[in-house]
Amino acid sequence: MTIFSTSSNYTNLRDIWYTMIGIPGLEDAHIWISIPICSMYIVAVVGNALLLVLIFIERSLHEPMYLFLSMLALADMLPSTVTIPKMLAIFWFQAGGISFGSCVSQMFFLHFIFVAESAILLAMAFDRYVAICYPLRYTTILTTSVIGKMGVASVTRSFFICFPLMFLVYRLTYCGRNVIRHSYCEHMGIARMACDSIKVNIYYGMIVALFSFCLDVVLIIISYALILCTVFRILSQDARLKALGTCGSHVCVILLFYTPAFFSSLAHRFGDCTIPLHVHILLANLYVIAPPTLNPIIYGVKT
Repeated sequence: MTIFSTSSNYTNLRDIWYTMIGIPGLEDAHIWISIPICSMYIVAVVGNALLLVLIFIERSLHEPMYLFLSMLALADMLPSTVTIPKMLAIFWFQAGGISFGSCVSQMFFLHFIFVAESAILLAMAFDRYVAICYPLRYTTILTTSVIGKMGVASVTRSFFICFPLMFLVYRLTYCGRNVIRHSYCEHMGIARMACDSIKVNIYYGMIVALFSFCLDVVLIIISYALILCTVFRILSQDARLKALGTCGSHVCVILLFYTPAFFSSLAHRFGDCTIPLHVHILLANLYVIAPPTLNPIIYGVKT
């Protein structure tokens, strides 16, 4: 319930409660939609947990590539765990109520994990670059210490990029809008509930996308361009195919992570008038659950 101040028309942030309605226009199908989402969530949690246990107990997998994979598996478990339980509560029990503080917390952890996971994928691309372009120096370049520092750098960068989002939503004035037409809380979804101008939020959101996702994609492309240049200089076709084969799983994971993100971003920027809202929300839900579900399958079979 939203409580208004007696001295103004604006709402005390501590008293704000939002209602998330899941997927607008598909409320009657929520139960059916929840079945694949719940199944994928179970596969994501079990698959990534098994992958982490396997890498931990199997000494032959204590190599740079699999240490990065363990980071990815851990990162995969978090975004779905942050969003899916509440999403299922909305679908099954119409329990869409969430306080402002809880909504902001979910927003922060969701963006924080996605930016960190993007950095992990970049680190994995660097791992493949070193393995193929400098195979004799692979173990000396990617030591356990270096890998640990890369992991810490990924988390630190993500924190400093995403922490200002909390200040940007807390600085806004809210005056009674409390229905979020989404399945989970994200930055612009909260900002649109405000009565103030949200230009700063929009600009900062673009900066986050530019200096995290877009920058990481550019660096990944450069890494693979250098890898291809090295591979095509290999005379033996079998050795060439073997080198490319070591990158196959990583390329699939990259496509799974970035493709839904770019489609969702393009749909929000240019398709507001032509693409129905429920398609936007379904794409956003796919972005949260599909990569964590498929990544352990892609890497687990190979492992």
